[in-house]
Amino acid sequence: MHRAIPAMLLSATGFVVVWQFEPSAALAPLTITPPVPAASAADTVPGSVEITWRGAVQVAVVFTEDRIADVRVLQAPDSAPTRMALPILREEVLRAQSADIDTVSGATITSEAYSRSLQFALDHKP
Repeated sequence: MHRAIPAMLLSATGFVVVWQFEPSAALAPLTITPPVPAASAADTVPGSVEITWRGAVQVAVVFTEDRIADVRVLQAPDSAPTRMALPILREEVLRAQSADIDTVSGATITSEAYSRSLQFALDHKP
């Protein structure tokens, strides 16, 4: 009985510590710069690989003349929020014709990485 009380107190303390634990903020995203390809008839420019704690995000931008014709996802985390956000982000880019787009609620990290990768491609358009 004398051992049970300290064991219960330590267990309760451990439970409270774990229950109150909040993960630290995500590490700063790592950006990997891909080589910029030579121009072609329909220019496709890959964006940077943006590493987040959810996974890598990379897009490629297809240009026709000076317009963004399409945005293709080369890499993205396999999660429900990401799968939901990608078509919305693509439509926003096609409408705005820039990387100045809103984040998608529930997929903020993916949205921000998508935007950074997109901006890299726009900055390196041939």
